[in-house]
Amino acid sequence: MTSADSDTGLLAPGWAGSPAAAETADAAFLRALLDAEAALTRAQATLGLAPARAATAVTEAAGTGRFDVASLAGRARAGGNPVIPLVAELTRTVGGEYGPYVHRGATSQDIMDTAMMLVTHRALGPVLADLDRCGRALARLAAGHRDTPMPGRTLTQHAVPTTFGLKAAGWRSLVLDARDRVTAVRGSLPAQLGGAAGTLAAFSAYGAEDPTALPGAYARELGLAEPPLPWHTLRTPVADLAGALAFAAGALGKLAADVLVLSRTEIAELGEGSGGGSSAMPHKANPVRSTLIAAAARRAPQLAATLYGSLVAEDERPAGAWHAEWEPLRDLLRLVGGAARDAAELTEGLRVHPDTMREHLGLTHGLIVSERLSAELAPVLGRARAKELLTELARRAYEEGRDLGELLAIEPELKGVDLTEATDPARYTGSAGALTDRALERR
Repeated sequence: MTSADSDTGLLAPGWAGSPAAAETADAAFLRALLDAEAALTRAQATLGLAPARAATAVTEAAGTGRFDVASLAGRARAGGNPVIPLVAELTRTVGGEYGPYVHRGATSQDIMDTAMMLVTHRALGPVLADLDRCGRALARLAAGHRDTPMPGRTLTQHAVPTTFGLKAAGWRSLVLDARDRVTAVRGSLPAQLGGAAGTLAAFSAYGAEDPTALPGAYARELGLAEPPLPWHTLRTPVADLAGALAFAAGALGKLAADVLVLSRTEIAELGEGSGGGSSAMPHKANPVRSTLIAAAARRAPQLAATLYGSLVAEDERPAGAWHAEWEPLRDLLRLVGGAARDAAELTEGLRVHPDTMREHLGLTHGLIVSERLSAELAPVLGRARAKELLTELARRAYEEGRDLGELLAIEPELKGVDLTEATDPARYTGSAGALTDRALERR
C-alpha cells in the first residue's frame, strides 16, 4: 500500500495526527490481531494444551513484521474478515512442528473481537490523558474566574447574571463525567473466546479437562478482562463502548458549542488561544479547535446508533451485525481521540475577556436583574403592583434607551427606597461562587 492509498486523515483534521489515529491505524489493528493469536497459544501452553516452545515460536513469528496489510485486506474479501488470510500466513511463518498450534480451537470472531478490544484499550489511554489535561485546565479557569460576572443566556437571550467560573466548572463536570465513563468501560474490556459457536467444544477435543479455564488465561495474557461468557452475540461490551464514547463526544461538544457562541465577533467574551486562518480573509482568526470538536460531536451519535443496532445479532454468531461494528467503532475512537486532544489544547489556551462580559451585563438597560427587583419590590408595593411597574419601566427603558435603575430612582412610589445594590448585575450571581467551589471539590 502506497502513502497515496493509506488513510492518513486528509478529510479528517479532527483526528489526523492524534494518538488515536496511530492507535487505530490498519497497522495497529494488524498488531492487535497478531497479539491476539500469539496470546491464544501462550494461554494454551499455560494450561498444558500446547508446548511452551509452540508459544515461543508463535509469539516470535507474530512479531516479525512480515505481514502485508494491503495484501491481507485484499484477501479478506474471500472470507469476509482478515483473520482467515492472517492465520494462513502466520501458520506458514511459524512452520513445521508448531504451525498447527496457531489459532487452534478459536474462530475468526474470537480473534477479531479480541483485537478490537486491544485496539480500544490502547487508544483510550491517550484519550484519558487528554481528558485529564482538559479537566485541569478547566479547574484553573473556574477557580480564576469564580466571581467574574457575565450574562446568563437562556433560549439565546440574556436571562440573569451568572459567572464564568460557574460556566467553566460546568464544562469540567461534563469532562470528568466523560472521563469516569471511559475509565470504567476501558477497565471492563473483555477478551473473546468461545470457539465455533460459543461452546469451547474444540478445546475439549484438544484435551482440555476444563475448557472454561481457557478464557481467563487468555484474558490474563492480553491484560483484558475475563468474559463471563463468550459474547459473540451478546454485545454488551460494544454497546457500553458506544455509550461512553458518544457521551464523551457530546460532553466536549457542549464546551465547544459555548466557545463558538461566545467567541463570535459581536460577543467576543472568549477567544481561542490561536485561531485558524482563512484562505480568503486575512483578518480572520477562526475558532478551529471548537469547530473540529463540534463536528465530532455531531457525528458520534449516528456511529453509536450503528453499534447499538448490532445488539440485534441472531443465532450463536451473526451474519452482518458483527461485521457492521468494525468501522463505526474505529471512527468513534478516532473522533473522540481527536476531540479530546483538541479540547485539551482549547482549554489550555482559552482567552477570557472579563471586561467584555461585564459590559454586556448592561445591554438590556438593567433589565437583566428584573427577577431580583420583582422580589425586592413586592414587599414594598405588593406583588401585583411591583410586576405592573416593572413591566411599564421595562418598556420605557427600551423605548427611551434609558437605564432601568435611572427610571426606578425617579419613580415617586419608590422615594426613599435604596435600590443601588439590587440594580447591580454583578451583585446578583446567586450561589454561583459556592456552586463553583463545590464543583471544584471533585477530583
